[in-house]
Amino acid sequence: MEAPKGQLKVDVIIPTYRPGKKFSRLLKMLEVQTYPIGKIIVMNTEKAYWNDSGFEGIKGLEVHHLTKEEFDHGGTRNRGARFSRADIMVFMTDDAVPADERLIEHLVEAFSKKGPEGQSVIMAYARQLPDKDCAMAERYTRAFNYPEESCVKTKADINRLGIKTFFASNVCCAYNREKFWFQGGFINRTIFNEDMIFAGRAVLQDDYAIAYAAEAKVVHSHNYGCIAQFKRNFDLAVSQADHPEVFGGIRSESEGIRLVKQTARYLVDQHRPWLIPGLVAKSGFKYMGYRMGKCYRLLPKSLIMKCTMNQSYWK
Repeated sequence: MEAPKGQLKVDVIIPTYRPGKKFSRLLKMLEVQTYPIGKIIVMNTEKAYWNDSGFEGIKGLEVHHLTKEEFDHGGTRNRGARFSRADIMVFMTDDAVPADERLIEHLVEAFSKKGPEGQSVIMAYARQLPDKDCAMAERYTRAFNYPEESCVKTKADINRLGIKTFFASNVCCAYNREKFWFQGGFINRTIFNEDMIFAGRAVLQDDYAIAYAAEAKVVHSHNYGCIAQFKRNFDLAVSQADHPEVFGGIRSESEGIRLVKQTARYLVDQHRPWLIPGLVAKSGFKYMGYRMGKCYRLLPKSLIMKCTMNQSYWK
């Protein structure tokens, strides 16, 4: 569907790997959005896992295949962005399902906002809601990271928010395409966290603003176990260690401690205190993964391969 004359054009870009039922629901919800979408650009890893007949009839669907060796969190999204000529590009993951018909509408609205000193919004990320099978502690984490109130974050918020100033998520995040490429796009090779690296550079180097659009909602959550949390936080810390120009001097441990304390209080309030030991154990694995990732350069390659969630990155 074409955008009316004078209205900002929007494309959606989605990296996929073995897409399943959630991806089908995602596409169906994009079809019923109140705001017109031009192209749905899919960057699919491994053609063998793509079922052409399963996605027939989706308007604007454009599929590009790559190998697992070619995939990169930043580079693959940049490749997808080069197929777009829209004003706004919305990046999503293949397991994030729009919660209603107004997701795109609310994301686009966020670009009309300004920072306190008139800073332009370069990116706007959506609120993530827990799925039906989401564990109770993870439900609180969703609410902690994605509150009900929208906001616009700028460099002035660093003292107050710390690393949360740069928090944004490509699970569902819209970018002004012109400003995106002016910034050079995502870093072409990164283990993880390409969204926050981009956000940090945009805020620190060019004084842009980041919008959190709480009205724009997707259903997305994971029930990671202790080992998966360890590996995820290891990769997160590697990305931070590799980019001191963004994360240097900004501590994130305090935010993690605050989350653990508030989650424990929430479990007590929900009359589920027996879940607290599991929360503490999982938080310990998160912290160990994070600390090891921060000093990954001191570790032997064999140990790194056991700690990472993205082995192909190291190969």
